[in-house]
Formats: sequence, C-alpha cells, structure tokens
Amino acid sequence: MTARLYPLFLNLKDRMCVVVGGSEIAEHKTRELLDAGARVRLIASTATDQISAWAKSGKLQWEARAYERHDLREVFLVVSVADKETNARVFSDAEAQQTFCNSVDNTAHCNCYASAVLRRGPLQIAISTAGNSPALAQRLRKKLEEQFDEKYGPWVRKLGEIRNKMFQDKALNAETRRAMLHEQASAASFEAFRLSYECESHNSAGCTGDSRKSSRKGML
Repeated sequence: MTARLYPLFLNLKDRMCVVVGGSEIAEHKTRELLDAGARVRLIASTATDQISAWAKSGKLQWEARAYERHDLREVFLVVSVADKETNARVFSDAEAQQTFCNSVDNTAHCNCYASAVLRRGPLQIAISTAGNSPALAQRLRKKLEEQFDEKYGPWVRKLGEIRNKMFQDKALNAETRRAMLHEQASAASFEAFRLSYECESHNSAGCTGDSRKSSRKGML
C-alpha cells in the first residue's frame, strides 16, 4: 500500500532551490520558484531565452554545464526536468541529503509532487493526484476557477484584517471570537462582500441603497 501523502505549503522565500534542465518546462517551474521568492540556481548546458534573460538580469544563477552531485549542497528543494537517468541521479542525491525533490513527469524519482493550484490572492487551493493524473488535477482546478472567482482574493485579505482585530480585542472570549470568525467566513458574508466590492468598483453607480445596506450588514 502506497503511503498517504502529507499535504503541505512551503515557504520558499530566500531559500536556495535548484532546477536541473533548461527547457520550456524548466522555465515554467523556474518562474513558479521565482514568484515564490526562492533563490534559484539552474543547471543546464542550454536554456531558453527567458531563462537566459533572467540570468543576465540577476534574477537567478545559471551554470551552463551538466548536473553534478555537489549541486545539491545546502539546497532546500530541487526540481529536475531532465532525462530519466539524470532524474534518477538527482533523486538519489536528494534522498541522501534529505532534500525535497520533484522530478517532472517521473514520479518514481520524487519525494514531493507539484500540484494544480488555484490562486486567489492569499487563498490557494492545491490539487494532487500523487502524479497519477496531472490532467485530472488540471481539470478539477479549472472547475474550481468557476466556483471561486477573483473577488475571493480581497475577501480573504479582509478576513485576515478582521481576524487580527478580533485577536487584539481582549474583551472577546475564545468561544465568542470563534463563532464570529466562522460567521465572517460564511457564504452569506462573502455574498455581502461581493456586492459591496462591485459597488465600490463601479463608484456606487447603479447600486441601490438597499444593496449597500445589505453589504454593510454582512461585514459587521
């Protein structure tokens, strides 16, 4: 029986990550790491124009050569986008150093898997099939995109602000605070926020007093 995976979101800010490979897929993986704030070193004899541009601008370090074992010293995560033989070597070295390793399209040489991710600001919903069907993960992500629109981003940020204020309010006991937080995270609260957000986006044009009143009520 295959062990159940432990779902985890990693904070890669300022952590050293290595990408092995310089293809378009490697470029995509590199972009994700850069967006996450990671420090990236890329190992590949050749690379895409975009990777080259990133290297020239100092966004990453590109070493134009073949992968070597010492490349994983003090590395937090390695993403290998290479041939099976190289992926196997990278995985073996990563395991020996207890380093996170993801070999793209080569699940036998992974100890972590990339997910299909829906992003709405601070809200992230990740879907994994443990490498069995990335196509299914992508389909489910697209379905979720229809359910969770762009307004979820600012709403979740607002929830964070409300939560911080509640924890600073010493007059609230734990039970009351918990109940209020769950109410703020309800579907009704989101609908009220959505109406208010749309009104503000259109400078209140076409928004009735009743709709604004309803919006404010949901944010109390």
